[in-house]
Amino acid sequence: MYAQQKKRKHSGSVAKSRYAYGNARVHAMKVKLFPKETYAKLLVMDLPEIARFIEESEYKAEVDELARTYSGIDLVEFATHLNLARTFRKLIDMTMGEPHDLIVEYLRRWDIWDIKTILRGKAYGASDDEILRILVPSGELSIEFLQNLVRKPSVGEVVAALKGTVYYNVIKDIEYAESSMRVEDELDKFYYARMVDASRIIGFSLYLKVVRMEIDVANLKTLFRLKTADISGSRVLQYIIPNGLYLTDKEIEKLADAPFNEFIEMLSKYRYWGAISDIITERMESLSKIELRLDKYLNEHVWKIATYNPLTVLPMLGYMLSKDAEVDNIQAIVRGKEAGLSQEIIKSHLVL
Repeated sequence: MYAQQKKRKHSGSVAKSRYAYGNARVHAMKVKLFPKETYAKLLVMDLPEIARFIEESEYKAEVDELARTYSGIDLVEFATHLNLARTFRKLIDMTMGEPHDLIVEYLRRWDIWDIKTILRGKAYGASDDEILRILVPSGELSIEFLQNLVRKPSVGEVVAALKGTVYYNVIKDIEYAESSMRVEDELDKFYYARMVDASRIIGFSLYLKVVRMEIDVANLKTLFRLKTADISGSRVLQYIIPNGLYLTDKEIEKLADAPFNEFIEMLSKYRYWGAISDIITERMESLSKIELRLDKYLNEHVWKIATYNPLTVLPMLGYMLSKDAEVDNIQAIVRGKEAGLSQEIIKSHLVL
């Protein structure tokens, strides 16, 4: 794919005009994202009020479309997922050339999301309808192909049906029932390896930096999960994604070997520490706050770089991260409301 891209290089003026057009469209989409003040309003609403509010926003078409079938939390969750998928598809359709190719490659993460969702659903006996509701068909795999996967009766048949896609060889020899975490990890490694290769071939160093920083964040989340489960050393390394930016492979080996207290002390030397230092405790009962802080740090950093590099794919990347965060925030609020959580607890689970 990228060898072909390299052969059909466009002139600098054409490439810049395509980025300028795409980013102008994205700017118009960005201004429609919910400001922080909107979440303060949602936090004091009940579920029916939130559904009505969402219906009067950019999610109106999806809410109206699904309202005949769903209500309450189901309506909000499924409508926001559907809107997310359509929004990202719109980005693909409105771009050409290099911006288009980079977005398609970036959105391959949703293929990974959907494959994981289908495999988990089949493993735990979820109904086809339950699985279909939470798919986000924004990657290379079409909704028709994903629907066909969902109709397969078992994990093994889902994997077999992936033959002919780039994902099949990644997981075909792994027994999901014995190592579901390894299957998901190998898919993640495959995704980021492609992203790194794409960045290097195109020669866009800032994009490569963002991809490698995202790898750092993914690895930090993995390290925290495994460390709190008292897993260290080589058992940690098998779940680590290579090619991080600041957390290089050698640095990761040191972090993997360290006991939890030393691990935390070592982290204080890295730039991510400032985002999480105030919520670190000796006994980490919940990692969700750390993961949210890391996501927020990444999002803010991408927008900061994008501001100074407007004729690149980075503004589009920043928008995709922000749109994803918006949907996650809406869903966190309705789930928290349904569970009877306080406004303060729900707010602590939002990326603001």
